Amino acid sequence: MLKEICARHGKRYTADLEAKYTGGTDKEICTNLVKELHMNCSADKLEAELRELSRVKLPHAPLQKGAERLLKHLHATGVSFALATNSTRRAVRLHIAAKPKIFALFHHMVCAGDPDVDRGKPHPDIYLMAAAKFPDKPKPVKCLVFEDSLVGMEAGLAAGMQVVMTPPKHIPPQQTRKATLVLKSLQDFRPEYFGLPPFQDNIKGKPMIK
Repeated sequence: MLKEICARHGKRYTADLEAKYTGGTDKEICTNLVKELHMNCSADKLEAELRELSRVKLPHAPLQKGAERLLKHLHATGVSFALATNSTRRAVRLHIAAKPKIFALFHHMVCAGDPDVDRGKPHPDIYLMAAAKFPDKPKPVKCLVFEDSLVGMEAGLAAGMQVVMTPPKHIPPQQTRKATLVLKSLQDFRPEYFGLPPFQDNIKGKPMIK
């Protein structure tokens, strides 16, 4: 979406910019893009354009490959999980409206802009708050984070949690080396490696990396 919006203003949203800003909050991304690309509009205007385009496109955004299988498996085996995102509640509601059965599986959600979240990713606040909202309040070292952005990876690690990364192709491999585990797809994830119940569907993913 940012590529489309930047093109409207005669600017290029390059792969380097995508790697740099993917996973950030809308406000932070728009503020930085206006400055970095010397755009002739305000950050507020850019954010409004992003908000409107999100309203149209987010309901049609696909889940990451292997995500639905993993979520249903964890839920069926009694493993609680939460959504901890730099997206706003408004954006998350668009996803929920399109996939209500999937999002109903989450124990709770924590979003950037929530009253009890002071800072978004790459700060650890969102993940620490998400952990604190589980009934058993697990210690960070007992939490497993799934991420596809660099700011999300940094946030999970800063929170003291283990991080499984499934980075998009535009992120150079050397930038994900701090992650606990790097996968090409969630379909390659093997829960038993982290002490979780194994899949029972006999779908074999590729060997896990790192």
